[in-house]
Amino acid sequence: MCPHDFWQEIHPPATFLRHPSEGHHGFFPAEFEDGSQLSLPIRELSDGRHALASLIINQASFEVEDTLCAALARKALPFEPEVVVGLPTLGLTLARGVARHLGHSRYVPLGTSRKFWYRDDLSVPLSSITSPGQSKSLYLDPRMMPLIENKRVLLVDDVISSGTSIAAALRLLSSCGVMPVAIGTAMLQTDRWQTKLAELDPAWTRRVIGVLKTPLLRRTPENGWTDEEISKGNSRES
Repeated sequence: MCPHDFWQEIHPPATFLRHPSEGHHGFFPAEFEDGSQLSLPIRELSDGRHALASLIINQASFEVEDTLCAALARKALPFEPEVVVGLPTLGLTLARGVARHLGHSRYVPLGTSRKFWYRDDLSVPLSSITSPGQSKSLYLDPRMMPLIENKRVLLVDDVISSGTSIAAALRLLSSCGVMPVAIGTAMLQTDRWQTKLAELDPAWTRRVIGVLKTPLLRRTPENGWTDEEISKGNSRES
């Protein structure tokens, strides 16, 4: 599969094996609730033994983007969100679409670019797993405060991996007196985020909703990639 072909098509259920014996080669098939699949490129980590499945939503086809937004909006409905708040950068694409599917007329974007009218007390330090070593801050435009005060907020990011970005957004909203009713994402990338959110409050891990879920991948003897937890289980059984 060519690099530009990823995130362009949703495949019927069982198009790809979820757990091939030799491991996945080149891509990982993430599944929607109805069993349909989205092939995601595999990104090898620096240790050479592990990898992650990757989703870049602003490079996805409109069909895939709209399907992810609609699915997340459906999952969010029980929380009765009144406003959607999106994290930069890729989370803004998802947040906008989710808000539209919820029937909202707008959404509230957070930002990392400081405008001259922004206030330091409405900002927090921000780091990202996809932008290591970059020092930046997360801001809330003070003009947006009336839109989120005393409202049922759905906080949205495209992918939750380490939980660092979501934790920063929760701290920022908390400083404004806002506690989201739920945290939504297109993809939960491993379970590492649970530790970071539990440090803030264990209750946050129960308010996270995601459309897709992908595991930490481990290299196989055949030079493929398999679910780390399944690999550990097979090792214990043998």
